[in-house]
Amino acid sequence: MTGTPTPTTGAQPAASLRGAGLNLSLATLAFAVSFWAWNLIAPLGVRYAADLDLSNGEKSLLVAIPVLVGSLGRILAGALTDRFGGRVMFPVLLVVSAPFVVLVAVAGRNDSYPLLLVFGFFLGIAGTTFAVGIPFVNAWYEANRRGFATGVFGAGMGGTALSAFFTPRFVDWFGYLATHLIVAVGLLATAALCWVVMRDSPRWSANHDPVAPKFLGALRLPVTWKMSFLYAVAFGGFVAFSTYLPTYLKDVYEFDLTGAGTRTAGFALAAVLARPLGGVLADRIGPRNVVASSLAGTAVMAVVVAFEPPIEVPAGAAFIALAFFLGLGTGGVFAWVAALAPPERVGSVSGLVGAAGGLGGFFPPLVMGATYEVALEGYGLGLGLLAVVSVGALLFAWVGVRPTSGGPGASNSSRPGS
Repeated sequence: MTGTPTPTTGAQPAASLRGAGLNLSLATLAFAVSFWAWNLIAPLGVRYAADLDLSNGEKSLLVAIPVLVGSLGRILAGALTDRFGGRVMFPVLLVVSAPFVVLVAVAGRNDSYPLLLVFGFFLGIAGTTFAVGIPFVNAWYEANRRGFATGVFGAGMGGTALSAFFTPRFVDWFGYLATHLIVAVGLLATAALCWVVMRDSPRWSANHDPVAPKFLGALRLPVTWKMSFLYAVAFGGFVAFSTYLPTYLKDVYEFDLTGAGTRTAGFALAAVLARPLGGVLADRIGPRNVVASSLAGTAVMAVVVAFEPPIEVPAGAAFIALAFFLGLGTGGVFAWVAALAPPERVGSVSGLVGAAGGLGGFFPPLVMGATYEVALEGYGLGLGLLAVVSVGALLFAWVGVRPTSGGPGASNSSRPGS
């Protein structure tokens, strides 16, 4: 059988695992740098809105558009990773993303909203690296350590925190165009490092099946649809807040660009730290318990945030708690994916589930922008919808995925295809 990774029995020879930590670190770095690029427009959304005199809906579309390609592109990226491996796919995607970082800057300097949308759309390529990393790190670790591995790799979504914190400051320190050039050079340098140092696991073997049948095969697995729904809520919520929070903080609390970016970075960092914890806890107590706790906490905190608690401490604590629960859920869901997906379809299933998560982050900013107008310049309606969806996902996590036996936290898992 070919695929990613090949199932094994018994303990692996020590040599076969040598380099696991290094390659996990490189994959996490590549993911973080690519996510910085993917989230490059959102921290400057307030600036674009002012310079281009954008409506709330236009502003929402601009910050959300990179998420679209970053989501749908994960389907193809995951399937290609099954065939070519992460050592090839990471550098390729990083290199392809770099020109669009610069083109976004060109569009912004020329005050062209249409070009910002076009180049922002292709900037989404940077967000597809997630579907590369999941099968790549899975192949380096035993089944009972994959929650840890995918959780650590997933912490690379902290690139959104880096972007939120540093991008506005870089613009102040170095200038608008120079900031984009710095990020583009960072992508290329990381690509070169991965090409030279990164290696695929000795347990990985290429799957040369045609992409379309693999894609259809993954779609036929009920586990793909179940995990896609849960990930759309957890990761989609994180992406939506990471991209839209600077706008939210300006509208509700009147923060400037740098102040909103700093607080958005804190939000993203809390989710980043919670993600590996979700993976580790899933290894110990089962992913169902982790995901259920995440969704319950998300629903409660969405309601709290909807009441617009005063700054600084009450509002800050509420958003940090919300981010923590969302991050916990992203780690828990992908620990579930790593445990349940057939080994030869890890890349394809990861791509589909990752795409669902990204799409889950594409629509909420549009909904928030629309409901802001409907609710007379308030976000309570949009946050109420998040609470309702989280409760629905919580019920599904308990009722929609049947339990099975065997392994850590097995009573909180399910068989692939169950």
